[in-house]
Amino acid sequence: MTSVPLKRALISVSDKEGLIGLGQALAARGVEILSTGGSARALRDAGLTVKDVAEVTGFPEMMDGRVKTLHPKVHGGLLALRDNPDHAKAMKEHEIGGIDLLVVNLYPFEATVASGADEATCIENIDIGGPAMIRAGAKNQAFTCVVTDPEDYDALLTELDANDGATTLPFRQRQSAIAYGRTAAYDAAVATWMARFEETPRRIAAAGTLTQTLRYGENPHQSAAFYTDGSARPGVATAKQHQGKELSYNNINDTDAAVELVAEFGDRPAVAIIKHANPCGVATGETLAQAYQRAFDCDRTSAFGGIVALNGTLDAETAELMAGIFTEVVIAPDATDDAKAIFAEKKNLRLLTTGTLPDPRTAIRAMKQVAGGWLVQDKDTGFISPDQLRVVTNVAPTDAQMRDLMFAWTVAKHVKSNAIIYARDGATVGVGAGQMSRLDSSRIAARKALDVAEVLGLGQSAAVGSVVASDAFFPFADGLLAAAEAGATAVIQPGGSMRDDDVIKAADDAGLAMVFTGMRHFRH
Repeated sequence: MTSVPLKRALISVSDKEGLIGLGQALAARGVEILSTGGSARALRDAGLTVKDVAEVTGFPEMMDGRVKTLHPKVHGGLLALRDNPDHAKAMKEHEIGGIDLLVVNLYPFEATVASGADEATCIENIDIGGPAMIRAGAKNQAFTCVVTDPEDYDALLTELDANDGATTLPFRQRQSAIAYGRTAAYDAAVATWMARFEETPRRIAAAGTLTQTLRYGENPHQSAAFYTDGSARPGVATAKQHQGKELSYNNINDTDAAVELVAEFGDRPAVAIIKHANPCGVATGETLAQAYQRAFDCDRTSAFGGIVALNGTLDAETAELMAGIFTEVVIAPDATDDAKAIFAEKKNLRLLTTGTLPDPRTAIRAMKQVAGGWLVQDKDTGFISPDQLRVVTNVAPTDAQMRDLMFAWTVAKHVKSNAIIYARDGATVGVGAGQMSRLDSSRIAARKALDVAEVLGLGQSAAVGSVVASDAFFPFADGLLAAAEAGATAVIQPGGSMRDDDVIKAADDAGLAMVFTGMRHFRH
């Protein structure tokens, strides 16, 4: 059967948005409405005639609402094939009426978990009857139409108007696809929450809700879209956009990298400038304006068209500095009215605010698709304090060097491997990223430091007096020696190479202070 006249509907929703309007529209079309609990009360309060599901099943809602729709008179009405003689006979014998429309949305489990609710509250928000009904109705798309999202109410009414009060098979098929996507996402959220009880989950599930269809992906020939996972983690997915055109795929990717990096620095004013998911400049300062200028000075060329993240409220002084160069996106916890007014003159600049910043130590799951499967790991939340470092050279770092070593080590965590970071006075002065050899990364970072010196008129490389961080051990002494030749005075690296003794000796011969972290920060 292609068209099914809509005569009987079951409505049971947690989200009451648009409920009354939908109920009134269905009633005006002569549709009998079955409902449960709060949905039934809301519809009755609006003056609509509603039959309780309990009247149909002969059983009241029980167990605090845990059991109300799990009954043959409900599921038979959803699943019956009306053109099947045996099904029709069973419906007649057991007085099962067909349900032509199911409107259900589920208990707000995702929002409950995101709110930080306790375990008992989260469990009570795991919907059982709702998913069971949705799956039943969606399976029977030949006769039953399922609507799970308020945003589809208007589409349903348009469908009924266009087809003399009936739904067509293509519409029901579309709604079935949406319905199964919803139950899959819901089960994925529950499974992810429950996965903490398994050391390594036997099965994993991931789900997202379409937020934005993107113009294209990394390149114009690639289609792309942005999905959110429903979590409350602050960042690009939950940020408020104040101005500018829609974010692109690359904007979203780079903005995420920027905000995750700048969140590492706590309350001290910090700014990160990102290009192609790598920081081209990171700095702290007494003010955000000072931090921005120092981050910008690290690589003024690469900063053009970059993404800027701040860990504090964007003020007018900092906004004025940023307005002097083309920037794609600026993201911060907040922005003053004066700063917004300055940016308003830059129509193409996107300004996003997050309210707060993500906690860099919160463990979340990172997934990467490979042919035939997924690689799954915890996000790199590795942290090490100065007192956990091991001094391996004859010379120990000074207090000032130690502060810079910790800063450089933090930045290295967010740079694509192989990563070499030169830093001085709480600012990067050279970043070598993503090279196939650590020696090349070291040389690139040193060259960047020469560029900084030329731009600022320093007279010598900005690497002179700096410290160096390496995201993984130096397999040979050559990368370390390149840093020493550039003027670095101290090094932080994981250690663990078969040639650690050679590297330590090279550091001692060069008069460098070096510490081992015992922790690696590969990033691919």
